[in-house]
Amino acid sequence: MSSSSTTPQATVHGYPRQGPNRELKKAIEGYWAGRVSAEVLRVTAADLRRDNWHRLAEAGVTEVPTGDFSLYDHVLDATVAVGAIPPRHRAAVAADPLDGYFAMARGTQDVAPLEMTKWFDTNYHYLVPELGPDTVFAANSTKAVAELREALALGHRGRPVLLGPVSYLLLAKPAPGVAADFQPITLLDRLLPVYAELLADLRAAGAEWVQLDEPALVQDRTPAELNAAARAYRELGAVTDRPKLLIASYFDRLGKALPVLAKAPIEGLALDFTGPAAANLDDLAAVGGLPGKRLVAGVVDGRNIWINDLEKSLSTLAVLLGLADRVDVAPSCSLLHVPLDADRERDLDPQVARWLAFARQKAAEAALLARGLGEGASAITAELAANRADLASRAASALTYDPAVRARTAATTAADARRAQAYPERAEAQRTRLGLPLLPTTTIGSFPQTPELRTARADLRAGRIDAAAYRERMEAEVREVIAYQEKAGLDVLVHGEPERNDMVQYFAEQLTGYLATRHGWVQSYGTRYVRPPVLAGDISRPEPMTTDWYRYAQGLTDRPVKGMLTGPVTMLAWSFVRDDQPLAETARQVALALRDEVTDLEAAGAAVIQVDEPALRETLPLRAADRAAYLAWATEAFRLATSAVRADTQIHTHMCYAEFGAIMTAIDDLDADVISLEAARSHMQVAGELAEAGYPREVGPGVWDIHSPRVPSTEEAAGLLRAGLAAIPAERLWVNPDCGLKTRGWSETRASLGHLVAAAREVRAELTG
Repeated sequence: MSSSSTTPQATVHGYPRQGPNRELKKAIEGYWAGRVSAEVLRVTAADLRRDNWHRLAEAGVTEVPTGDFSLYDHVLDATVAVGAIPPRHRAAVAADPLDGYFAMARGTQDVAPLEMTKWFDTNYHYLVPELGPDTVFAANSTKAVAELREALALGHRGRPVLLGPVSYLLLAKPAPGVAADFQPITLLDRLLPVYAELLADLRAAGAEWVQLDEPALVQDRTPAELNAAARAYRELGAVTDRPKLLIASYFDRLGKALPVLAKAPIEGLALDFTGPAAANLDDLAAVGGLPGKRLVAGVVDGRNIWINDLEKSLSTLAVLLGLADRVDVAPSCSLLHVPLDADRERDLDPQVARWLAFARQKAAEAALLARGLGEGASAITAELAANRADLASRAASALTYDPAVRARTAATTAADARRAQAYPERAEAQRTRLGLPLLPTTTIGSFPQTPELRTARADLRAGRIDAAAYRERMEAEVREVIAYQEKAGLDVLVHGEPERNDMVQYFAEQLTGYLATRHGWVQSYGTRYVRPPVLAGDISRPEPMTTDWYRYAQGLTDRPVKGMLTGPVTMLAWSFVRDDQPLAETARQVALALRDEVTDLEAAGAAVIQVDEPALRETLPLRAADRAAYLAWATEAFRLATSAVRADTQIHTHMCYAEFGAIMTAIDDLDADVISLEAARSHMQVAGELAEAGYPREVGPGVWDIHSPRVPSTEEAAGLLRAGLAAIPAERLWVNPDCGLKTRGWSETRASLGHLVAAAREVRAELTG
């Protein structure tokens, strides 16, 4: 195949939505609170889109994405675009589309929201479509057309982005009341005409290309699902009045789906060539390339924040030039998963800052690579030299290598990662020490992070108060939280974590090898943004991190207070992790640092220590063949952190907002004494899965969905608890919310926890007569 005669261009799949100062978050939350009008919210969103497109064009991106911008979630946007509104939300959407949209995302006091789960193996959460045999689809192109027209009016070449029909159906679940074995993919023939109508509307609005994202095709797919993909693009490709179609995949190699899409009557394919998806290069050559098609080559890592190895990427691109008629350059996926601009991180050492590339820098890297591909490496000689120097600086830095840490990890043995006693012996010792009632009640860890707490933290950073004054404010909050829990009747208490800015960042700031950013915000879901730390070097714990707060809280009550830590896998998954050594090695380093903290908490008197691993499931490799190795080191790291304690010290862990069925064996391998999991939105589905898997330890399936402002009634919580009891014996069942309460307000927290405790007492009375 001859090389492309078309000059390579730079593009991106999507871009961060929040704005440089999280303007979108503030506007949306202001709208929810009644402080901001719908018109002001609309204008704020339009201004952010305009600025994003301008920045991309300024960086050298010649084709900008449209429609990727969302007020809450792009999968929810797809649900609106295809008219798949759940029946319980139709009246609200008809009365006010904006309020109805947010009701689907967050629920109301009377109507439950859509279920939320992790977007593939990222820390982004999407709202799961609810479909059934009676679902009727209807095209609604209003948002997609309006945002395309905005870009065109500003002089940009816009490419609308939609979630593809196959991935939309594969990401959906049976609606409430629909048989659990219903497969949404069976609705494909009903959905395709709706997509054809959306494409026609976009073509009429001026779209030359439309990007249809099909990330679900990088997972293991059955022959029937691959046939569905072939049929979908055979039919959409045959639509006459449509734009050119660019089918985008990312996060892993396409595998068996690659020849399906390569043969489809579409005009372009976007492939990821980073990490495990680098296998796409050989696979593409094996299928004969993409003759007559456009290839958008994702050679810039869209999920991590390290600078690109430009020479390596140019080498990959040079090979790809012989495999397609047109090769353009892009990040590997939407830049939604990285912060906005590394140039704002002025607190970092300038040399270290040169190792980092956020969304703006990644767009510029794609543009630079397109130029180098089109004009030759000699056109970017100076940039390549600077890139080589920065890569060498990182490799040689003392930050990245600590001989003492390496020696300790090398000396660990299999015995270090196993409790000395089997679970039955531990359980008896823990029951004797703790003396808890049947169906013990607790919370997951955090209590509301009020504006006053955030103000105190900001005042400390700005120097308006000193450390002693800050400590006094935090202690006052701990006293209030402990007193409230005692009055509410909770059995195992927490100190509420008022001093913690984030469950990962708080620890990262106290461990060597981590770097903190000031403006590195990334969307987790809706208006919830996190600031992942940068794991840049070898990890150790210079001094205790939480024992002082534990002692203070435990000194206020006779009831047990949990020591609260974040587990090693989550410390990796919710950080931007180093890419210069195996993840397993980094996980062991973090686990050993946490092991020291666990033993210090036990020595301080903690009878219950919780080590949260909400990211264990989300980090699961997308391909089944890669999972065993990951789960082996991930569960080993957890056990390494938690196995040095006595038999009567109870180890808890927590997981939330993921599909747990695929990791039941791994959950058992953690060997935690108690696990709490999200279960309210899924109506206790996980309790049945644990029972079916024969899980032998104690379980706390959540009875309060804390990601919704709804206050569940006592009857609702009791109903969920009874459903849990149908799967888990009462002697092994705990009662708790789905997750921490950081994002909730005090009024709903008091009401909801009051109902939770009342439900536990009601069901306990039923059991004990």
